[in-house]
Amino acid sequence: MVEVSVVVPTHDRPELMKLAVESVLAQSSGVAGEIIIVFDACPIDVPTLDIPDGWSVRGIANARSRGLAGARNSGIDAAQGRLIAFLDDDDEWLPGKLAAQLRRFEERPEAVVVGTAMMVDDGERTHVRLVPREDLTHEDFLRNRNPGLHSSSLMFRRDVLLGELGVIDEELPRSYGEDYDILLRASALGLVTVVNEPLVRVLWNGQSYYFGQWAAYAEALQYLLRKHPDFATIPAALGRIEAQIAFALASSRQPEQARSWAGRALRHNPRQVKAVLAVAISWKLVTPQRITRVVQALGRGI
Repeated sequence: MVEVSVVVPTHDRPELMKLAVESVLAQSSGVAGEIIIVFDACPIDVPTLDIPDGWSVRGIANARSRGLAGARNSGIDAAQGRLIAFLDDDDEWLPGKLAAQLRRFEERPEAVVVGTAMMVDDGERTHVRLVPREDLTHEDFLRNRNPGLHSSSLMFRRDVLLGELGVIDEELPRSYGEDYDILLRASALGLVTVVNEPLVRVLWNGQSYYFGQWAAYAEALQYLLRKHPDFATIPAALGRIEAQIAFALASSRQPEQARSWAGRALRHNPRQVKAVLAVAISWKLVTPQRITRVVQALGRGI
């Protein structure tokens, strides 16, 4: 019986994808598992791999909407495991990741999601990103994205994912924020718990399909704000999202809209630095590229 299904969406990155898959096959867990590589708008080409006993690797085409959300859902549709985990094709699982999450599910069988913290690699240095505590509430996610959690660290109970939680939202513009959306939904439903160790390596050196897609960021964040009205119950949380929208609009050369959203953000949360930066970008006092470089050098993201 398959215990874990690992869904790896990919698009024309065979070298990185192979490293990602090998990082799963190198895990020591003692359970049976499968890796489903979902080829999104590219030919199915499963690499040659050394596959341990009890595991299988197969490639399928994305049969849903083009993009990350549809590819993840195609993998979920094909999965047979009791648990379903995600891994992006440019990330890697570090030793002990799978075993640690399986232990956590044994300890907390009521959990909807078990994640881990992560290590960010920008090509020159690495940064460890943890979360504030191991058990995270819905309010925690409204107030903060908790960026120590990454899509490549998440593992779900299959029955909940295909049931009351629901799969990845394919209506999200360019699938941006799909992991945040499902964490918001999961935390409203039940327990989100984290093995607070950096057990995923996330590559941040400009290779992401989302890198610099500011207009898409703005559109997706506005979608999330409409979808999750709970943000409005906490002014600081609402201001945080509004400031991110303002920053993205300013960076996509929509200065008037950026300043409007920045004003809303500062009314809800006067301490929102991103809103101030958005205004500065809108008046061409600084560039988003410069801010992004500084923030990423500190191991953080916009």
